[in-house]
Amino acid sequence: MSEHVERWSAEAQVRPGFRERVEALVRERWREPVIVLRLGDLDVGFAVPGRRPDGTVEGTQAGRQFFRNVLRGIGTAVFSVFALANGGAPGRPGRREVRVTGPENALVLDLADRLRGLSGPWLACSPSCVAVVDTGTTFTDPADAPPPRIVWEARKPEAPELSFRKRTLTWPDGSEFRFPLHGRSEEQHLRKFVEFGDVVHWEGR
Repeated sequence: MSEHVERWSAEAQVRPGFRERVEALVRERWREPVIVLRLGDLDVGFAVPGRRPDGTVEGTQAGRQFFRNVLRGIGTAVFSVFALANGGAPGRPGRREVRVTGPENALVLDLADRLRGLSGPWLACSPSCVAVVDTGTTFTDPADAPPPRIVWEARKPEAPELSFRKRTLTWPDGSEFRFPLHGRSEEQHLRKFVEFGDVVHWEGR
């Protein structure tokens, strides 16, 4: 029952047709077979010198950051009281999972900074290229949606190393983005192309 509900939820959030539009865009642009995956929540944590955990640059927007931290503290306190009153553990709601790591001025930041505010992010990959494409919200009918647009793109030899097994993009300076997938449906789609050992079948298997 839970699997059925999860599948229904994923399909409701990503209407059929969006993946095909992104595939058509990058396949025509790159002239190569492609794998396209809907990314999950991109409100991720940073562990990069010079950046706050939310990715903003240290030393900027100090006033706004102060009030944001106050509101987050209030939210955590309310959640903890509610959890304790209902027999649960306090926890830390809203805590970002660290997915962007690297040294100061890391190469990953070019991509990470472009991910902010995307409402329909997709990771598109081919044997020699990788890109992030935004379709806008995927709740709507694809026929009513704007054309997909490439937000970030890299081609070999400049493209980061991609590992589907680890869900990572890794740059020469060691910086890394661990990309989240949008639920089990994307995991299942990926298995059509990738097998144990990170062996990729670009035309499917």
